[in-house]
Amino acid sequence: MADGVKTAIGQDALAQDFVQFAVDCGVLRFGEFKTKAGRMSPYFFNAGLFDDGIKLGRLAEFYARRILSSGIEFDMIFGPAYKGIPLGVALAVELARRGRNVSFAYNRKEAKDHGEGGTLVGAPLKGRVLIVDDVMSAGTAARESIALIQAAGATPYAMAIALDRQEMATEQLADGTTRDVPHSAVQYVQRELGLQVCAVAELKDLLEFLARQGGAELGQHLPRVQAYRDRYGV
Repeated sequence: MADGVKTAIGQDALAQDFVQFAVDCGVLRFGEFKTKAGRMSPYFFNAGLFDDGIKLGRLAEFYARRILSSGIEFDMIFGPAYKGIPLGVALAVELARRGRNVSFAYNRKEAKDHGEGGTLVGAPLKGRVLIVDDVMSAGTAARESIALIQAAGATPYAMAIALDRQEMATEQLADGTTRDVPHSAVQYVQRELGLQVCAVAELKDLLEFLARQGGAELGQHLPRVQAYRDRYGV
């Protein structure tokens, strides 16, 4: 089956394979987890657990296949500190293996005052830049990356992530509290920041995966994940 093609029953084969891979690696877990927004989520995605060469190489394959099939055009890759750095490196290597050699850069959290100095490392930022990260919670990392890229005179063009949670983002109020907003972080980045966003998998793909498990152990998590989607989904 060609990359990105849907199956006859409406499933995205690449996304289904990715969800299975994330479960097998222990990256996607089920239980009760508190999110940055203070919500109790029935699932948790921790890309930091793609923690060896085989896992990271396979992850890069999923990113590369999704990005290449999306038709998004870009001139280089930017990996925001910290999780975006190994993701961007692995993706650059995989794209080169597939015949698409592009340059790569990343940022430091703190500027160096010796050597080359500054916060940016790698190739000079130029042209259309693809930002690579794991998930998107509030769009904060995207805004920071956009500012860095624009300051260097390049164009923040698109963003690639592993999982789109497809849930309402939150915003900070003047009194320090937060409130839900009627769009996801991905929708915010698309509509307000003007970037294309490419996700290897989405929450709907996770729901389809769980539905296929039937009465198996993983399938038992479906009602809670669906209830969470019903409450916080966009």
